Amino acid sequence: MGSLSGLLDGFAAALSPMNLLWAFFGVTLGTFIGVLPGLGPALTIALLLPITFQVDPAAAFIVFGGIYFGSQFGGSTTSILINTPGESASIVTALEGNKMARNGRGGPALATAAVGSFVAGTIGVVCLSLLAPVVVKLALAFAPADYFALMVLSFITVAAVLGNSVVRGLTSLSLGLLLGLVGVDLQSGQARFTFGSLELLDGIDIIIVVVGLFAVGETLHLASRHRSTPEEITPVKGSLWMTAQDWARSWKAWIRGALIGFPIGAMPAGGAEIPTFLSYFVEKKLSKHPEEFGHGAIEGVAGPEAANNAAGAGVFVPLLTLGIPTSATAAVMLSAFQSYGINPGPQLLTSHADLVWTLIASLYVGNVMLLILNLPLVGLWVQILRIPTPYLYGGILLFATVGTYGISRSVFDLVMLYGIGIAGFFMRRFDFPTSPVIIGMILGPLAEQQFRRAMTMSQGDLSVFLTRPISVTLLTIAVLALVLPIAFSFSKNRKASAIAS
Repeated sequence: MGSLSGLLDGFAAALSPMNLLWAFFGVTLGTFIGVLPGLGPALTIALLLPITFQVDPAAAFIVFGGIYFGSQFGGSTTSILINTPGESASIVTALEGNKMARNGRGGPALATAAVGSFVAGTIGVVCLSLLAPVVVKLALAFAPADYFALMVLSFITVAAVLGNSVVRGLTSLSLGLLLGLVGVDLQSGQARFTFGSLELLDGIDIIIVVVGLFAVGETLHLASRHRSTPEEITPVKGSLWMTAQDWARSWKAWIRGALIGFPIGAMPAGGAEIPTFLSYFVEKKLSKHPEEFGHGAIEGVAGPEAANNAAGAGVFVPLLTLGIPTSATAAVMLSAFQSYGINPGPQLLTSHADLVWTLIASLYVGNVMLLILNLPLVGLWVQILRIPTPYLYGGILLFATVGTYGISRSVFDLVMLYGIGIAGFFMRRFDFPTSPVIIGMILGPLAEQQFRRAMTMSQGDLSVFLTRPISVTLLTIAVLALVLPIAFSFSKNRKASAIAS
């Protein structure tokens, strides 16, 4: 009953005129960003962090949630109309969606993506509402040793999954852990890694690192890859509405996609890529028209889009209940929580219940807004694709600079911003994932704190991590997550060498 009353209170707050305006702003901006290839919700939220720093936390997170869901809606437009996925999770949508658009069925492809996103997003948020309190109850049974093991698991899975190389992922994670240690150690009072700089005694501001990596670094990377030739946009022909047959072929795919996407999205480093590909193969296997796959099958758009949005809702479960981010956008949102002095975790539903339930309720509201906005304004979203990208990149850098300077009015912070941005550019250039840096920087100090607590309680006995069932289980999973990909890669290389010889 507590969850239901909390959700009703959340709706009362989310449906207030001012919060409705914030939600509208978030979903509109998110769709705008999702339509533009290469830009994503992580970059946008990072860009807005300095600007929204003085805004009420509930309003800020309503905007961030709207951006997150809106970008997923908008990403389907570029995948379908110009065959350019804005994010890796939209790759599968482009496989069938662009074929449908080239066959003159771009309208139904956009429609099934929009309605499927709404249906799956709503199912995902319902599951979030039901599951979050349950996960919190389980997490309250965790001891410091268990929390440390959980964070180790998060480090390993994120470093192993986010990127094409385990070594590169662990390198990025190590950089984040190092940045998180800069400043005065709260327990000993000793300065660490400050190199005599007074500006570093308070540590490195997480907002500077987030904006530097995701806004400055990403923009420099996109600008370096900019093509002067415009993208070929496939015009939307005919009606936007689906036929009765389209509805009959889509609704089951929406449900299946939602049921696949949500649980995988809620897993550590589950992400949205795995469920979208899995949904595509499931639909191809179950379809009564398998011959259409590869030529514009509507199920190949409906299922993956539903899985993508349901996975987006699943990401909020570990983020809100355990304080564990499972995607780049979740990592940026975790930094947003910390910038407001809020630590997501089991106590969040108790200490900031109004904020959590308002955010969850706003996701319901945002889904409805997106459905109303998306289809009638397809023509407008298509025109956005014609914005000259040099102006866009210049605007992003301008907002990043002004927003960061506005926080502390420090030239040192601006120098650090662009230093981190250049480092982020080279990381993207050489395929080092940036998300583990943020996760390491945020969770590193927390992991250190939990490790010290565990050592204090056990009087320095390291076996405490191997005697508690929860801790030993999590550490075992972490070891497997680290070893199995390396072993698989080694075995694959040996087979390739044997075949070559």
